[in-house]
Amino acid sequence: MPLNEDTIEEAPAPVTTEAPTAVMESGLASFYDDKYHNRTTASGERYRHELYTAAHRTLVFGSRVKVTNKKTGASVVVTINDRGPFIRGRVIDLSKVAFAEIGNISSGLIKVDIELIE
Repeated sequence: MPLNEDTIEEAPAPVTTEAPTAVMESGLASFYDDKYHNRTTASGERYRHELYTAAHRTLVFGSRVKVTNKKTGASVVVTINDRGPFIRGRVIDLSKVAFAEIGNISSGLIKVDIELIE
């Protein structure tokens, strides 16, 4: 049977999904005090409280992680550029802007889940 314009169907759009992520770590998140603004981090970059960065004990510098407030479900994506935190029970130190996006600065600490993105 010959094809005509009425019988030609367009191919469906490809289905794209993000790679599944899993919680790799849970614990307390804190944020950098203002006194650290413009100080050099372990990666050699300067800490800037308005950038979406964080400190983690073991993740490779440049890793991107999604940090989710366990109480509210709010999340933020940050880039690891420093080492820390070095206080027991804390799993990540966020820049001030990143912490403020998912929690209240006046609380100082929030319970979070961390997922590795890349």
